[in-house]
Amino acid sequence: MFSVAINHFQLSLLSRTNNLKKKRQEVGKSSTMVKVWLLALMILYNGFSSTVAGTHNSTRPDIVNIGALFSFNTSVGKIIKIALEAAVNDVNSDPNILGETKLKLSLQEDSKYRGFLSIAEVLQVMARHNVAIIGPHSSVTAHVITHIANELQVPLISFSALDPTLSSLQFPFFIRTCHSDLYQMAAIADLVDYYGWKEVIAVYIDDDNGRNGIGALGDKLAEKRCRISYKAPVRPEATPEEITNVLVQVALAESRVIVVHANTIGGPKVFSVAKNLGMIGTGYVWIATAFLSAILDIESPLPSDKMDEIQGVLTARVHTPDSELKRKFVSKWQNLTHGNTDNGPLGLSFLSLYAYDTIYALAHALDAFLKQGNQITFSNDSKLSTLRGDNLRLDALNIFDGGNTLRRNIYEVNMTGVTGLFKYAPDKNLVNPTYEIINVVGTGSQRIGYWSNHSGLSSIPPETLHSKPGNNFRESKRLSPVIWPGNTAQKPRGWVFPNNGRLLRIGVPIGVSYRQFVSQVPGTDTFQGFCIDVFLSAINLLPYAVPYKFIPYGDGKNNPSNTELVRRITTGEYDGAVGDIAITTTRTKMVDFTQPYIESGLVVVAPVRETETSALAFLAPFTPRMWFVTALFFIIVGTVVWILEHRVNDEFRGPPKKQMVTIFWFSFSTMFFSHRENTVSTFGRCVLLIWLFVVLIITSSYTASLTSILTVQQLSSPIKGIESLVIGKEPIGYTQGSFSKNYLIQEIGIDESRLIALKTPEEAARALEKGPQNGGVAAYIDQRAYIDIFLASRCKFTIVGQEFTRNGWGFGFPRDSPLAIDLSTAILQMVDNGDLQRIHDKWLLSRACLTQGAKLEVQRLKLKSFWGLYVICGSACLVALLIYFIRIIRQYTKHRSEELDSPDQNPSSGSSGFKKFMSFADEKEETVKNRSKRKKMERISYRGSEGGSSSIISNKDYDAQPSRCIADSVPNGGSEQVFVKVV
Repeated sequence: MFSVAINHFQLSLLSRTNNLKKKRQEVGKSSTMVKVWLLALMILYNGFSSTVAGTHNSTRPDIVNIGALFSFNTSVGKIIKIALEAAVNDVNSDPNILGETKLKLSLQEDSKYRGFLSIAEVLQVMARHNVAIIGPHSSVTAHVITHIANELQVPLISFSALDPTLSSLQFPFFIRTCHSDLYQMAAIADLVDYYGWKEVIAVYIDDDNGRNGIGALGDKLAEKRCRISYKAPVRPEATPEEITNVLVQVALAESRVIVVHANTIGGPKVFSVAKNLGMIGTGYVWIATAFLSAILDIESPLPSDKMDEIQGVLTARVHTPDSELKRKFVSKWQNLTHGNTDNGPLGLSFLSLYAYDTIYALAHALDAFLKQGNQITFSNDSKLSTLRGDNLRLDALNIFDGGNTLRRNIYEVNMTGVTGLFKYAPDKNLVNPTYEIINVVGTGSQRIGYWSNHSGLSSIPPETLHSKPGNNFRESKRLSPVIWPGNTAQKPRGWVFPNNGRLLRIGVPIGVSYRQFVSQVPGTDTFQGFCIDVFLSAINLLPYAVPYKFIPYGDGKNNPSNTELVRRITTGEYDGAVGDIAITTTRTKMVDFTQPYIESGLVVVAPVRETETSALAFLAPFTPRMWFVTALFFIIVGTVVWILEHRVNDEFRGPPKKQMVTIFWFSFSTMFFSHRENTVSTFGRCVLLIWLFVVLIITSSYTASLTSILTVQQLSSPIKGIESLVIGKEPIGYTQGSFSKNYLIQEIGIDESRLIALKTPEEAARALEKGPQNGGVAAYIDQRAYIDIFLASRCKFTIVGQEFTRNGWGFGFPRDSPLAIDLSTAILQMVDNGDLQRIHDKWLLSRACLTQGAKLEVQRLKLKSFWGLYVICGSACLVALLIYFIRIIRQYTKHRSEELDSPDQNPSSGSSGFKKFMSFADEKEETVKNRSKRKKMERISYRGSEGGSSSIISNKDYDAQPSRCIADSVPNGGSEQVFVKVV
C-alpha cells in the first residue's frame, strides 16, 4: 500500500516539476517558491522512504548466520561437518520451519582442542554476527569460550562437550544438546555395582573434561558404596613412555577394574600400551566411556591389531531409539559420506545424529524467536569500546541483542528428531538419557544391555519399559553374558593383592584370660586358639593366596580394647583384625566384618545356693485354681456317674448316707484307677471313659512336674536377670577391655560407679564368692562364649535370665574390602562341611556342671493348659444327663398315665407331684418295669371279671414271684376267661 502511494506521489511530483519548468520563464518571480516546494517535497519523499525502509526491516531476514567450531580435519570432525551441512540443507528446503529465511552455516576450524588457538578462532566466528555457535568439540575449549559467549550473549550450543560442570549456573549461554557425562558415569557405577565390585581404578586424560568426569564417577560410585581406589591421570599429549609409567603403577594396585575416560585421540594410546604390558588379559576388567564406542562406529571396521587391543572391553554408547526418521537418515548417510572417505569409511555415530538434531532444534527456536516479532540486531559492547586503540580489534565484537530470548526459546523446543524426543527437563538437561552397554568381541561388538536414569540396567530397550504399566523393571534387570579380557566367560574377581611384596598386617588381640580362643605360643611369633584355626581354615578355602602376618596387639598383662584395635584398621596401622572380636554397632561403623563364626551375646552370672524341699512341695505342680477345678470335677463326675447308674446298678443304691460315701469314693478312686464299683449303663461308661483319659493326662503331668521340682529345682538366686541388676544398687563385675562396659552404661543405663573391671576368670570367681557385702560383686557380666568356659569348672555359679544382646564374633577388615566378602563365603562353607563344628569341639568342648542349664523358675501347671480336657469331660456329662433325664421323664409320664387308669386308684389320695417324681426316680428301673407289667395284667384281669368268671392270681402270690407271668385267655361261651400263669 505504501509503495503504491509512493509511486503515485513520484508521478505527481514529476508532473508538477515539468509544469513548473515550462512556466519558469513565464513566472520568473515564482522561482524561489518553486525551490522551496522542491525542498519540501524532497523532505516529504525522504520521510516516506524512511517509513518504507523501517517497515521492511521489521520482516523476517533473508539469511540468519550461525557458526560451527570443530576440528574438521579429524574423522570425528568430518562426520560432524557432513551432518551439520545436511541438516542446514534440509531446514532451508523445508518452508514449514523458517519460511523464506535461510540458515547460513559458517565453519571455523578448531585447532584440535588447543585452548589458546581456539580462543582466537572463536573470536573470528563471533565477529561474523552469528546468532549462535555450534561447538566446540572439546570441553576444555568450551570452558574457555563460554566466558566469551556470556559476554556477547551468543548461545554456545554443543553436543560433544559433555563435561558435567559446564551445566552450572556460571555458564548460562552454554547449551548442551546431548546428555551430560554425569549420566554416563551413573551407568558405569551401576555396572560396577551389578557385578559386585567395590573398587575401581580411574585412568583419564588430565584436563577439565577428564578430571570433572572422574569426579562425577566418584560421586555415583559412592552412592553404591563403591569407590575409586586409585586415580591415574595421563597428560593430554602424553607419549607412550609416559602412559607406560602410569599403567605400571595401575598394575601394582589391588583393584583390577579399570575405567578409562579419554578422547578419541588419547584413548586408543592407553589401550595400546596396556596390551603391550599384558594388562588386556585374564583377571582384568576394562570399562571405557563413550569415546570408544564412537571410534567403533566411525572407523568400523578397525584393523585387526587395533581390535586385539580392546578385546573384552565394556563401553557405553549413547542410545537413540529406532524410528522412521532415524531409519531414513541412516539410509541417507551412505550418500552423504560418499567422497569423504579418503582415510577410510566414515560410519554413523551418535555425534552425527545429535549434530543433525541440533540444527533442527536451533531452527525451531529461531522460528519462534522471529514469530515473536524479535529482530536480529547487534550492538556495541561498552566494555570493549574502551579497547579501540589496541591491535586486537576487539571492538569489532558486538553483543547479540536477542541472545537471552533465543536461549529461552531453545530450552522450550519440544520436537521429535532422529535421536528421538528432543525436550529439556527443568534442570536444562535433555530428557531420557539412555545408553547401550557394549562388549567388544572378535571383529566387532555386541550389546549386552541398556541403561537409563529411569529404569537402570536392563536387557530391554528403555523406551519399551517406559510404556509398560506400573514400570515394573525387576524382571528386566539383567545383562547378557560377557566375554571378558582373556577370552573368558567367567566374571573376573575384580581385585588381587598388590604386587608390591607387602604382607597384610593382621592384628591379633592378646588377653590374659580364656586362652582357648586366642593365645601366642611363648617364645615364638605363632598364634593358636579357636579363632586362629577358624581364620586359617577360611583362608585355605579361598581360590587365591593371601600373604599376611599376625601382629600381636596388647601387652599381655591386661586385656586390650578390641574397639581400639578396630579403630586402628581405619588409620592403616593394620590391614585386618582376627580374634575374639564381637561385632557391635560402634565397630561396624568403622570397618567391615565377615560372617559371624560364633554367637556370643552378653549374659549375667550369679552365685546360686541349694534349696531344701518344702513339706508341701507336692502341692507345687498345680496352682491353687488348678487344684480347685480338678477337685470340683472329681465331685461332678462322681455325681454324674451316680445319677446315671443309680436306677440300673445295685452298687449305686442304698441308704442316702451310703450313696454319698459311694459318690466321693468312686470319684477320687478314679485318680488311681482303683474304683470298685462297676458301671453298667452305656452313658455312665462313656462319661467314665472320658474322665479316665483326663485323669491319665492330669496325673502324668503332675508326676512329671513334681519330679522336676524335686530333682532339678535345687538352685536359687536373688538375681533373676539383667532387670534385677538395673533396679538394684549392688556392684557388677565385667571383663576388662570388653565392650560390655559401654553397653551397660549407654544402653542399659547402669551407673558407671557400680561397674568393677575384672581381668581373669579367677578374679571374677573370687569376687562372686565374696558377694557385695564383702567387697565383691553381686553378678558378673560377659559374653556367652566366655561364660561357657567359665562355668565348666565352677558349679557354684550359673547363668540367670536370658541373653540380653545378640552379638557374634567376626574378622574385621577395612571398609569395602573384598577379603571380608570372600572370607564370609568361606565361613559359610565351613558351616556346611562341618569344619567349623570340628574346630569348636577341639578347643571349646568341655564337661559342664550337671546343674548348669537348669532353670531357677519351673513353671507350675496352670488351668489354661487343661481347660480343653475339662470342657470335653463336662460336655460329656451334660449330654449324658440330658438324655438320662429325658428318658426318665418319659418313663414317669407313662407311669402316671397307668396309675390313673388303675381301677383301685383313689384320685383324692397321694402326695405332691414333685415328691412322687423323686420317689419314682429313686426306684430301681427293674422294679418300675415289673410294676408296670403287673398293673397291665391287673387291668386285663379286671376286664375279664366283668365279662364272666375269671381266675386271678392274688397279689401276694404275684409279689412272691415277680419274675415272669403269662396271661392266657380261652373262650367260654360269650365271655372270655383269662388265666394268669406265673413262671
